[in-house]
Amino acid sequence: MTAQLIDGNALSKTLRAEVATRAAALKARGVVPGLAVVLVGENPASQVYVRNKVKACEDSGLHSVLEKYPAELSEADLLARVEALNNDPAIHGILVQLPLPAQIDAQKVIEAIAPAKDVDGFHVASAGALMTGSPGFWPCTPYGCMKMLESIGYELRGKHAVVIGRSNIVGKPMALMLLAQSATVTICHSATADLGAMTRQADVVVAAVGKRNVLTADMVKPGAVVIDVGMNRNDEGKLCGDVDFAGVREVAGWITPVPGGVGPMTITMLLVNTIEAAERTAAASAT
Repeated sequence: MTAQLIDGNALSKTLRAEVATRAAALKARGVVPGLAVVLVGENPASQVYVRNKVKACEDSGLHSVLEKYPAELSEADLLARVEALNNDPAIHGILVQLPLPAQIDAQKVIEAIAPAKDVDGFHVASAGALMTGSPGFWPCTPYGCMKMLESIGYELRGKHAVVIGRSNIVGKPMALMLLAQSATVTICHSATADLGAMTRQADVVVAAVGKRNVLTADMVKPGAVVIDVGMNRNDEGKLCGDVDFAGVREVAGWITPVPGGVGPMTITMLLVNTIEAAERTAAASAT
């Protein structure tokens, strides 16, 4: 059996078209959805990510502001800039690109962003909203994974899902989102004694540790859905995920490729969160 691909590029295209329609509806009411992207330093990967985010915004009819600062920027100056963006009515979402230089406490910066503009979904208020099932913003990568499962009509209720990774950005929120859909969830990590024993029981596996070949064919239940969040380079320098794609594809029922899987979905869900933030603001001002 060869697994069917869950095409992140195709799904992203559909969702971005929906964002563009929603953006046009807001503009007709005099509201231009706005995202501020803040980049500190010269990290090459961050520069690529930021460029892609800004372009995606513009392509979908959102207003985007890119603010670049030197790596020497002080924490106080960055916090002051975030506060100014919090108070700017033209900005509905604020994204501070991580990682930040060593002199800046990233968590302090994340907490300085107004929860109503936390379109990355990293604020403690957003995490609390996800934990309790309250309205908030979901972190973009796991949100994208959920949309991929939804796109294939996968019913999570009663299924066993294994999440490999426990980061605040992917692993933990992913587990909560799956739990909210009534899946039985196991979180695995570097201290898990026998990873394969866990994953072989799973109907759904989400691999999100940033380590090549952490999931191989012998660790996968036949017909399982495998979501690969990893972004690594193989020995030839080609982009690859956390999953041994060639091997696992012959066992799984569905699988996401790398590239072209979860990656495009992350930026797409940022756009979805931003348009949602603008709609909430517009609704609040109309009452």
